[in-house]
Amino acid sequence: MKFFVYHTPELAPANVLPDCAIVVDVLRATTTIATALNAGAEAVQVFSDIDSLMQTSDKWPADKRIRVGERGGAKVEGFDLGNSPLSCTPEFVTDKRLFMTTTNGTRSLERVQASPVVLTAAFINRRAVVDYLLAENPETVWVLGSGWEGSFSLEDTACAGAVAQNLLNEIGHPIDDCAGNDEVFAAIALYSQWQNKLFELLNHASHGQRLLRLGCYEDLQYCAQTDILDVLPMQKEPGVLVKSDIKK
Repeated sequence: MKFFVYHTPELAPANVLPDCAIVVDVLRATTTIATALNAGAEAVQVFSDIDSLMQTSDKWPADKRIRVGERGGAKVEGFDLGNSPLSCTPEFVTDKRLFMTTTNGTRSLERVQASPVVLTAAFINRRAVVDYLLAENPETVWVLGSGWEGSFSLEDTACAGAVAQNLLNEIGHPIDDCAGNDEVFAAIALYSQWQNKLFELLNHASHGQRLLRLGCYEDLQYCAQTDILDVLPMQKEPGVLVKSDIKK
């Protein structure tokens, strides 16, 4: 297995795709996706464009859809939800499809949606992603951070490092045997420094500060937890993520 980390979708190589792509947007898209699917949502369908989301979701029964929209950390006017994972309770999302557009994470998912396997990872479901990689052993793996409007974000690279470190510990091979680029080393180093104080890291992150200004303190607390959900979001068709039924 060759493991690559890219801080943003813009930094991933053009005209090539991995055997397995893992998209990370800790604050908050991939945390919300895992939470919604764990709570019983039928699927999460992602869009980078609001108009496309509206056109597609209009064809869905109103009582079976939830429109999730975020720009700049704030809820899009007229949508049912912003991008808070804490809103995705079983009472609200069970058997419904979430139609989601966010500032960063949905763009990353579109970048790799043609890959043979597309997963999403956050701190809260890190172990489920690692278990899949151990079981399936794809030849090439990309962990694609979402960043913030094209720039690096602390929390996504730290999560990539969390996946890489846990995976390498389980495999038992030297990092040099598996690392496909220097970013893997950087991601592991970042995670290693902050693994016991992830909430503090999220508070330092520029998007974490943005969310705190919007009053999302409890969101940051939730997003900083590790391995609390045994759920593996997997793309079943372009842009549509479901809870994987693969037995690890």
